[in-house]
Amino acid sequence: MNTPIITLPQKPKESKLRKTLIYIIVISLILWSFDSINYQGVMVTAAGTIRGMFDGIMNPDMGYITNTTIDGLPYAVLETIAIAIAGTFISGILAIPFALFASRNIVGDRTAKIGKFIITMIRTFPELILALVLISVVGPGAPAGILALGIHSIGMLGKLYSEAIESMDIGVKEALESCGGNKMEVLFRAVLPQVAPEFFSYTLFRFEINMRAASTLGLVGAGGIGAPLIFAIRARAWDRAFTIVIVLIITVTIIDIISGKIRKKLV
Repeated sequence: MNTPIITLPQKPKESKLRKTLIYIIVISLILWSFDSINYQGVMVTAAGTIRGMFDGIMNPDMGYITNTTIDGLPYAVLETIAIAIAGTFISGILAIPFALFASRNIVGDRTAKIGKFIITMIRTFPELILALVLISVVGPGAPAGILALGIHSIGMLGKLYSEAIESMDIGVKEALESCGGNKMEVLFRAVLPQVAPEFFSYTLFRFEINMRAASTLGLVGAGGIGAPLIFAIRARAWDRAFTIVIVLIITVTIIDIISGKIRKKLV
């Protein structure tokens, strides 16, 4: 009795050719990117700069840490934290209507596409670009930084909020609607109670990101710790520059730990 010969299906040649072309394109892009970098070598002053940085790390500017005036480091750190908190609070509130407008199970597929496009458009602009624009509107300082973080964060939180709304249990919403509940009752009794823990978790995670972003807004004059940092670097005051960096790392780490513990309890 002849046993049938089972032949395994072979991959078509088109598939292998496609993979080969992809590899060639990727390798070509990598080679092109390195070739396009105009590297001119290490600067003559590099050795002195490195020594100055090392001395700055070993000899921090303690007077700047203990300076409790408006020109001291504690004030800059507190201002940075305040900018991150205020910007996150603004975005956390304003992102909710944008998220509802971008949720298919709330407004329908066509309207949700428009909402998603608006959210994508908002988060296209980086915080630094928004800060530069807003400085010309509200002037330099913390208000411009708060508005820059708030507007940019609406785009990210709106996207995350809308995904949470679209993945919620739609049965609660439909049950309340079948009982004659109006739109506001459906929103506050069926939708928001379900997604509130995720909203808080996403907002806390965004606060961690905003804390890092707020530390750079001072580079363009939008308040926070970025301004004294860039001034110290330009003046080659490495003791002050690394003092700011070390304090910033400690502050951000503490905030990340606290925020992470809170988010774990919310999940």
